[in-house]
Amino acid sequence: MKIAVFSAQPYDRLFLDEAFGAAADKVELVYFTEALAAQSTSLAAGCAAVCVFVNDKLDATVLGALAGLGVRAVLLRCAGFNNLDTASAAKLGLFVARVPAYSPEAVAEHTLALILTLNRHTHRAWLRVRDGNFSLDGLLGSNLHGKTVGLVGLGKIGMAAARIFKGFGCTVIGSDPAAPDQFGAHGAVAPLPELLAASDYVSLHCPLTPATLHMIDAAALARMKPGAMLINTSRGGLVDTVAVIAALKSHRLGGLAIDVYEQESELFFQDRSADIIGDDVFQRLMTFPNVLVTGHQGFFTVEAMREIAQVTLHNLECFMQQKPCANLVEG
Repeated sequence: MKIAVFSAQPYDRLFLDEAFGAAADKVELVYFTEALAAQSTSLAAGCAAVCVFVNDKLDATVLGALAGLGVRAVLLRCAGFNNLDTASAAKLGLFVARVPAYSPEAVAEHTLALILTLNRHTHRAWLRVRDGNFSLDGLLGSNLHGKTVGLVGLGKIGMAAARIFKGFGCTVIGSDPAAPDQFGAHGAVAPLPELLAASDYVSLHCPLTPATLHMIDAAALARMKPGAMLINTSRGGLVDTVAVIAALKSHRLGGLAIDVYEQESELFFQDRSADIIGDDVFQRLMTFPNVLVTGHQGFFTVEAMREIAQVTLHNLECFMQQKPCANLVEG
């Protein structure tokens, strides 16, 4: 069976080849650096399945074209599936499976790294020292210990973050319509407006759905404690970036740390250092000294990459052997 792997980076090949090595006599992985979109579906000709990532397009047009080529399975090597038209996939009878949890600690730890870096200005200090500037002026931070951290979303990543911040001596507040009982050992549940008003740091850990699109908008930012920091390691669409820029300009928002961006599909996972970036919103965001951006690397650890590859193989085996699959994405 041939599988077309889209948005394939060198590290994807490394871990997928490692995981699929035992199945090499049954499965052939065909790697493409191109993202899956309407214009690239033809690359999947002759393949029974496609393996895709967070910014690959899986709308009705793309899914229909894939089905027309004989593709019968879509393997998501990620947890989120906001890029998937689930109704169209179901109508076409496609097998779709994801990786629901791959080292939640990886993303939670990256959240902490972003907060500590922005809070203590270590990224700016590193640049100064390289230039022989050892002045501390402008690098004044504050203790994380004793602060209030609001976690929006209490799934596996949110719970991992709760344990971390509780260990740092923070007061932890969580907001989730399905908050797990075990969260009570780490913090208190509160409605989102209360969480925003009380938190020194607001960290987003929820999926992107029609209900959560731009959940952090101008009104939400106005509810936040003046000078609070916003962190997003989940999905870019949770945040209205234009509203965030306005809040930064007015000094209402004390800082922004993001690993995701709403229009990231045109930027992330590729080297754009020699290009002129035409996204004016992103470029404006990068002018603020209290903004820290990483390129969707929160998941990027050896442990997480290995788990992604192994679960992707498991999902494929379920498809090939027509076994029940706990990781199905259903319309």
